[in-house]
Amino acid sequence: MKKSLVLAMAMALGVTASAYAANPFSDVPAGHWAYDSINKLAAAGVIEGYGDATFGGDKLMTRYEMAQIVAKAMAKGANVDKLAAEFADELDNLGVRVANLEKKADNVKVTGELRYKYMSKDGDVNIDDDGYNHSFENDLRTRIWVNGQINDDWSYTGMIENTQDFEDNSGNETTEFKRAYVEGKLGGLNVTAGRYNAFFANGNIYDDQVDGVEVSYGDKVKVTGFAGKATEFDGGNYAGGELASSFGALNAAAGYVNYKDLAKDDIGKGLDDAIWYVGADYTMGDVNLSAMYLKGDASYQDVDLDKYFDYDDDGWTVGLTYKGAEASEVGSWGLFANYYDLGLGTYIAHTTDANSFDNGGFKGYGVGANYTFAKNIVGTVAYYDTESKLDSKVDDQRVWADVTFTF
Repeated sequence: MKKSLVLAMAMALGVTASAYAANPFSDVPAGHWAYDSINKLAAAGVIEGYGDATFGGDKLMTRYEMAQIVAKAMAKGANVDKLAAEFADELDNLGVRVANLEKKADNVKVTGELRYKYMSKDGDVNIDDDGYNHSFENDLRTRIWVNGQINDDWSYTGMIENTQDFEDNSGNETTEFKRAYVEGKLGGLNVTAGRYNAFFANGNIYDDQVDGVEVSYGDKVKVTGFAGKATEFDGGNYAGGELASSFGALNAAAGYVNYKDLAKDDIGKGLDDAIWYVGADYTMGDVNLSAMYLKGDASYQDVDLDKYFDYDDDGWTVGLTYKGAEASEVGSWGLFANYYDLGLGTYIAHTTDANSFDNGGFKGYGVGANYTFAKNIVGTVAYYDTESKLDSKVDDQRVWADVTFTF
């Protein structure tokens, strides 16, 4: 046992050595530099020495022996948080609860994700006004997540995202602070507030960053309300709610999202869109089947879009998944397939990686697979074939491939 460790343990108990009886160890004489500290720890029951009444100060302790001392010091109220964190595994084997100490030692956690993506695209829609054919996407995206525990009920999450775009072989780079929000409880309410990723109608309406607040209540029957500012279509405000319930393997939900002044013009008017939806999913072993119906009511500068042209203002989508790659399970894999038939005004920022034709309505399908090559290394390949509902001659086919490393 090191001198500094003996003194630190003794001071942590906060009681003078003179309050105790004579030193019980024959190999620690009264003139020894650690006499008082050892006397104090022994009297407090923190150290016991060996069965032959010796302290054995010249011997090396095992981690298990040190954990026993830390556990006894904790029971006496000593402030040994750092030691408790260091010997957490051994203390756990001893049945000593150190959850609160671990929270203090690991109050801030940093995790990350690195994704390389390549996607080829085939369709006239990929040719810009200058005649350049954007026939592929090739990029490297890095995300660094920071999570801090504020107290037992509240936490903070932040995320920095860096993207290197290799489409023109120049490695154009952007770095943004993409997430900054708190999560916690107010009475029986679950609250999320700040800049976070909103996922409305399972992503069929919106799957992107917002500055807003979301409040929910309940478990088996869950009521959620949300409001804020969207980031897609040059901003715009939104508000809405959802009622969801679980019936064993069946989950059902119905909701409403109202967007105001998306992509505002010079006079402060933009696109308004009120979207209703109802959906459900059912799990049968490794198979999950989902379906959703959506109805939109869109207007531009306070004039309904159906005054300008005929269009489908409703839509539906179905999905099928089998198993699914788990980053922690090497060799795990999954398959997925989706079909979309969504009219104009039924979505704002759809979750699909297919071409959704800038909210003009689209239909088509996507199929794919994912596989875990090694722990925390997952690959995905997918194929998407979609066309615009405003003009069926405008279509696009995409092959997506990525590999994601999480740490």
